[in-house]
Amino acid sequence: MTFTTAVRAPETLVTTRLHLRRPAFSDAADIFSRYASDPAVTRYLSWPSHRHLEDTRAYLAWSDRQWERWPAGPFLVFPREPGGALLGSTGLAFHGPQEATTGYVLARDAWGHGYATECLEAMITLARRLGVRRLTAMCHVEHIASAHVMEKCGMHRNGILRENMEFPNLAPGVRQLVLRYSVEFPD
Repeated sequence: MTFTTAVRAPETLVTTRLHLRRPAFSDAADIFSRYASDPAVTRYLSWPSHRHLEDTRAYLAWSDRQWERWPAGPFLVFPREPGGALLGSTGLAFHGPQEATTGYVLARDAWGHGYATECLEAMITLARRLGVRRLTAMCHVEHIASAHVMEKCGMHRNGILRENMEFPNLAPGVRQLVLRYSVEFPD
């Protein structure tokens, strides 16, 4: 089933310091080397570190399916100035026409510069524009920096979900505690 709406996200977004764009297959090597294969970067993520470039290509195929089915999907994050290295990824994953999840991942050298906050703010703005009524995000209970970003961006903590998610880079096959955050948009 393909979601149909008059409102679709642009394939590129610009924030104060960042340029976000839809991933392309030609980005595979950069995604793999900059963040997807780095164990420190992927430690608290719900997907396993990419061990081979083929893992990254599978992600890009999934990304294309998301963009075809829904009004938006993943975005790659770059500095706004031309020629800057890939910083990471963000985006929206839809569960239905009015509910989506967001998140972000940044290469190690992009940590501590406020890029996660800027990415999340951009996704909150985009979700509202696309008619999403509830936007959620989750993080591992020990990932305090990510929780801080969500709170800073106005998301509300809905509580701790026990044994809700697997973090394959921490303990494969073991469900972990997560913090769930959300923001709701009035009609």
